[in-house]
Amino acid sequence: MTMSNASHDKPAMDPALLAKLTGGLGDRGRVAKICSSFGEIYSEFFPDVIKSETGLEVTVNYLGCEIGYKNHLIDDLSTNVTLVDATLRNWSQNITLACGNGFVITLMEHLLGATADTIEEPAERLLSIIETDLAVMVFDKIAKVLRSAVNAPGGFEPSLSAPHAHEMRARPPEDRPDEFAAAINMSITLAGIVSEFSLIVPQTALLKTKVTPPKPKRQTGQSAEWTEQLGDQVRRSHVTLEAKIRLQDLTLRTISKLMVGDVIPFHDSGDVRVEVSANSKELYVCEFGRSGENYMVRVKDTMNSDDELIRHLMN
Repeated sequence: MTMSNASHDKPAMDPALLAKLTGGLGDRGRVAKICSSFGEIYSEFFPDVIKSETGLEVTVNYLGCEIGYKNHLIDDLSTNVTLVDATLRNWSQNITLACGNGFVITLMEHLLGATADTIEEPAERLLSIIETDLAVMVFDKIAKVLRSAVNAPGGFEPSLSAPHAHEMRARPPEDRPDEFAAAINMSITLAGIVSEFSLIVPQTALLKTKVTPPKPKRQTGQSAEWTEQLGDQVRRSHVTLEAKIRLQDLTLRTISKLMVGDVIPFHDSGDVRVEVSANSKELYVCEFGRSGENYMVRVKDTMNSDDELIRHLMN
């Protein structure tokens, strides 16, 4: 065997051993202890954050951690979660945050004025557009606690991607090596409804971190902030409108004989009344007409106040 062949046949180093040698994989007990410290921080401080922002009481409990390749840990999460990819400069560029959809849905109901005795366990489903807007604020608070706990040099703010459903997560390139990570899992309870959220963090970041409790900041008078932000986001959200025009009454005999090209007259002989709705909520009374090459409707009357409309669309 030549020297070149001997070099070529040399087996590659075991990925776990290589990670241990380069600071990317730690002893299971050490990693679990660090994760537990994060759990204590969130259990103590995250309820205060939610309370100060919304006026609502939540309970957070640490559930433990899972250790493995980062992509495998994300795949193992419940599919009923929403994900955010995050970076924190001078700490880690590859953080993933996960929050159970049930918490966001329940929080939305409370912000819209529902009481605990009227809220039921939410069905497993994707978040609506408005709920996804609320999730942006939830993830922002989760990330802010993380930033305070790790105290990364430079005082940089976390950078977050847009929230996306678990099933919509983009698969990483096959040629990109996966990292060893830990999933820090916690439960969050609001009005008896229990959901979960997780931080999936590479061990390269965890192993160099000394977790420190953030300084408590008692905030008052901000319970309406999220509701106001949510209302503003609703006003900027695109809503699908539907127009309903009553047609002339016909007998079933006539309807059964209609052919392609037949015409059904409008019910109104003068200005044609059009009822415009969104999310099955009637919004306006309009009249049917035409502007240039386009058919259109002109608003003649409103059905609800602005506040009633926004409240309905947020549902």
